Amino acid sequence: MNRIQLYQGDITEMHVDAIVNAANKSLLGGGGVDGAIHRVAGPKLLEECKKLNGCETGQAKITLAYRLPCRFVIHTVGPVWHGGQIGEPAQLASAYQSSLQLAKKHQLKTVAFPNISTGVYAFPKQQAAEIAISTVHNFLETDDWFEEITFCVYDDENYGIYEEILNQDG
Repeated sequence: MNRIQLYQGDITEMHVDAIVNAANKSLLGGGGVDGAIHRVAGPKLLEECKKLNGCETGQAKITLAYRLPCRFVIHTVGPVWHGGQIGEPAQLASAYQSSLQLAKKHQLKTVAFPNISTGVYAFPKQQAAEIAISTVHNFLETDDWFEEITFCVYDDENYGIYEEILNQDG
């Protein structure tokens, strides 16, 4: 069974143990995926996030999901793209790695990831997808905890990018 899945749709509708939020450092909501997750989850998510004192780039924190269909939200902060010469690829890999480690620590078996850092943070989509897939693949090669990791993409462009890379990996 392939534990990595690709799904095109709205991450706020995913019925998994946890969805990952592509958050900003404040964890207090924003645009894109972050704003959508906060809108659907409701005001209690913001209340809980205020108690977390933010999150550093490449790290992750967890909250309840409130009105979302999943059980938890893992908030991770991806890097802002500045040309790739100041550690952005390693920071992005760390965001995925930290999220997986936190999910395992909380005994979550199914997790859905959005496209971290590819919106207003401007990380190149192809490179971000390669990092996301290789980081998750490498984690799953050495750890059999997870039942399923889903890359939840919203648009046709990202779906095509992820599909091509996943098909190459076999």
